[in-house]
Amino acid sequence: MKDGSSWDCVLVQPIEMGIVGAGKRIKWTVAFTPTISLHQSGLAMNILTIEDLRKSYGTKPLLNSVTFGLEDDEKMGLIGANGSGKTTLMRIISGIEKHDGGRLMLQNNARVAFLPQNPSFDASHTVLDAVFDQGDPLLRLLHDYEEVSYALAQAGSVIDDKLLALMSDLSHQLDVTGGWDREASAKAVLDRLGLRDMDALVGTLSGGQRKRVVLARALVLQPDLLLLDEPTNHLDTETITWLESYLANYPGALLLVTHDRYFLDRVTNRMLEVTPEGVMKYEGNYSRYLELKEEQDRLKEATERTRQNLARRELAWLRRGPKARTSKAKYRVERAQALQESSGSGPDARLQLAAASTRLGKKVLELTRVSKAYDDKVLIEKYSRLIARTDRLGIIGENGTGKTTLLDMIAGKIEPDEGQIESGPTVVIGYFDQEGRLLNDELRVIDTVTEVAENVRTADGSIITASQMLERFLFPSAVQYTPVAKLSGGERRRLHLLLVLMEAPNILLLDEPTNDLDIATLAALEEYLDTFDGVLIVVSHDRWFLDRTIDHLLHFEGNGAIREYPGDYSSFLEVREQQKAAEADALKKKKAAAKPAGPAASSGNRKTGSAKLSYKEKKELEETEQRIEASEERKAVIESELSSGITDLAIITALSEELGGLLASLERDMERWAELADRS
Repeated sequence: MKDGSSWDCVLVQPIEMGIVGAGKRIKWTVAFTPTISLHQSGLAMNILTIEDLRKSYGTKPLLNSVTFGLEDDEKMGLIGANGSGKTTLMRIISGIEKHDGGRLMLQNNARVAFLPQNPSFDASHTVLDAVFDQGDPLLRLLHDYEEVSYALAQAGSVIDDKLLALMSDLSHQLDVTGGWDREASAKAVLDRLGLRDMDALVGTLSGGQRKRVVLARALVLQPDLLLLDEPTNHLDTETITWLESYLANYPGALLLVTHDRYFLDRVTNRMLEVTPEGVMKYEGNYSRYLELKEEQDRLKEATERTRQNLARRELAWLRRGPKARTSKAKYRVERAQALQESSGSGPDARLQLAAASTRLGKKVLELTRVSKAYDDKVLIEKYSRLIARTDRLGIIGENGTGKTTLLDMIAGKIEPDEGQIESGPTVVIGYFDQEGRLLNDELRVIDTVTEVAENVRTADGSIITASQMLERFLFPSAVQYTPVAKLSGGERRRLHLLLVLMEAPNILLLDEPTNDLDIATLAALEEYLDTFDGVLIVVSHDRWFLDRTIDHLLHFEGNGAIREYPGDYSSFLEVREQQKAAEADALKKKKAAAKPAGPAASSGNRKTGSAKLSYKEKKELEETEQRIEASEERKAVIESELSSGITDLAIITALSEELGGLLASLERDMERWAELADRS
């Protein structure tokens, strides 16, 4: 180790959990990354500095001559084609992988947290363990505090002196360490991510919920450097909007990989593009990056035109005959040969798609009073819609509200509980789902495509072979004849998309199509959809993609309700803001009108003009009654403990604070219960 260097502990994935005494513990893998003192190196503002970093797999170079720095408050977006090494670079920075050459320098004592794209958990971990037990002393303290709080709540009226003593000790430690601020911040994060059942086992959670757990773990740690790989996958649009705001104001450094271009635009202030030659840094967000790239392309085109013009002049000079070729002009001969041999940089390789579809007849698709529920959860209730030949529908809503279920029913993968779905005789459905098509890893890539179709007719009537389509999907000849098993995750996803389009569908169902596709592929897919002469129905949380591709929005609001909005996603946001403003204004006026009437006057007109409760409100009424009952029971327990003569100041303070919060929430619940009960 060189003088002035140190070792930093970089926290990565949890791998094992054991039971130690009465408390739960998680064993963590720890990677150590060599660092040098940035004050000694003169890079006091950089939390991360990388110089000439290289990484290869076998004989194939992946990262080549990567050099850049990341300031301690910088928000940097990492972009590049699938397979360019973005995730590998983040794994190297986090310490999970080693690099082959170059230098990686982290600021002394910098804490680093990495959110992988596909996190793994032990199914027996609780949410509490997964989020709080990270080898950080303060988080360990919060973990124990939350665990004891839960145990006390479960005990109810049974007083456990040992637990009370432990709670007092933990409260004191949080006072001394200033941990209450961290606790409040952690609870705010958990609440916004919808993680309220801290005792739930991770193995019982959905993929989206597990993604929220690992995201919460990274945010609760509050590291100096936060590495996020596709953090918006499996999150609904409302959670993504909150996460945007949170990260935009995050006090530390951020390195982010995402295909969500709105997210990049609103969170980052630098862009780093990974290419086979190295990396290129751009000042500004994603929109500014696009402007700078356009300027570069124009400059390249101008340079290439100049080169071609010069080559033509030199070639004409050479053709004048032997008289022109004197020894005095030998340099011109050499220059002409060099210009002819030079091909120029040319345009970047881009994915080119050709729209192909089967012609639709008059009847397309009709949904009549379609309903679907699982157990007691209603996803879709009596939904009817006539799908026209030109419909381009976007579907949004919280996770678990039935978006994918609707696509599955249209595709015929599942049957509705009630109602029917009728399709016209000429309908050909192409379904690009989240799970992906089961591929034969032993087949070559080109054989996988020719099994679907050997060629396809495009919108302009031309024929494209399977090999040509693969070329347009950025599968060069060398890759076409390799086994599918050798493809990366992003390449397999791109191949799945190609197979769907090779079937020439006239109804295209896309379920989260932006997951695992790079930005270049998404841009090309959007251009393809511009020329697609058929019905498009897309479920997506990618707001940029929705704005580019749809003209009507279906919002799944929960409990089977689906509300329709004309326009794209941005139009939907405008309407929602207007609705919220109108609701707030109406509530304000209602309160102002009710104020002088007093309780006696208002009680005489309880049901006048009141609408009946919806299914959602009935359920809320039941849940509110249960909360009131539980709060009153807990209130009685706390009051009994406070009057029992205890002398421990910490316990008295904790119980008093809990009672104050309980009374405030009880008052809110009573007001809401009265409002709902008046209309029941």
